[in-house]
Parts: sequence; C-alpha cells; structure tokens
Amino acid sequence: MSISFYARVKALADSPYAEAALAAIAFAESSFFPIPPDVLLAPMALADPRRAWRFALIATVASVLGGMLGYAIGAVLYNTLGQWLISLYGYGAKMEALKQTYAQWGWLVILVKGVTPIPYKLVTITSGLLGYNFPLFVALSVITRGARFFLVAGILNWFGEPLRLAMERNFAAVLGGFVALVVVGFIVAVKVF
Repeated sequence: MSISFYARVKALADSPYAEAALAAIAFAESSFFPIPPDVLLAPMALADPRRAWRFALIATVASVLGGMLGYAIGAVLYNTLGQWLISLYGYGAKMEALKQTYAQWGWLVILVKGVTPIPYKLVTITSGLLGYNFPLFVALSVITRGARFFLVAGILNWFGEPLRLAMERNFAAVLGGFVALVVVGFIVAVKVF
C-alpha cells in the first residue's frame, strides 16, 4: 500500500498540477484539513531540489491565506463550524485556559505552534475566536509558516539525494515516521495547548 501511495504522491509531485495541489493542501490544512502540506512539499522538493524554495514560498503563502480563513471561522463561525472543529480536536473544555494563555502569550503561541506538527488550524481558529489582533496574527503567521516550510525546503535541497534514496528504499518507514510525528503533534496539542 505504501509503495502505491508513494508512486501516486511522486506522480502528483512531477505533474503540472503539483504546485496547485501543494497550495490547496497548505491552504486547507491551516483552516480545516488534517493532513499537512509536507506530504507534497517533501516529494516535490526531492524531485526538483532547485525549485524547493519556490515550493516553500507557495506553501507559505497558501498556508497564511488558509490561516486567514481559519481566523474567520473562529471569529464569525465559531458557534457552528469553529466549535465543531475545536471539539473534534479535543479542545472544547480547554477554551477558558486557552483564552488566558492567549491574553498573555498569544504571539508566542502563534510562533511556536506554527512550526511544530501541532495542527495549525487550532491556532488560526482560536486566534479568530479570541479576537487576536488580525494584522499581528498575519505577520506572525508569515514568520512561523515561512520558517517551517523554508526549513523543510532547505533540508531537502541540501541533503536531497541521500534523502530521496532513503525515501525510495524505505518509504513505509518514512511514511510511518511522518504519521507518528503528526500523531505526536496531536497528542501534544491536546495535552499542552
């Protein structure tokens, strides 16, 4: 199964629709979708390391735009869609503590959570719900999401060939490690955030 999944992801990464797919996933992940854009960013950067920086820029811009949608979900649609998403990720009972944390450390929460495997949609929806300063939210999102995606692109650009070979030989292990990282991010988010 993982070999066919890898073949499909690699085929998409090599296709003319790769950049649009990367943008769509990065946008959706910042507001409602559970799968991070790294799933496409990594194979795309490995397939064409010279364009890794372009891919990171696309992921950053789309992620920030998606974060704006997440902010709007929290600000305008919290009683319907936002509350459902927050409850889905196990944060319904933690909103009061989260409000206090945001009041004092909102900027740090946005910066730290944006580079971790903790779902960024939780940050965007919560920022909107709590009425966090929107221009500051956008600026911090550009910094944190840019740092994350450019770091991934840099690592893949500099160490691309050995990583590509390792991924092709052990895709099941790489995919398992990535899934484990995402699961750990969700667990940490539930316990800490």
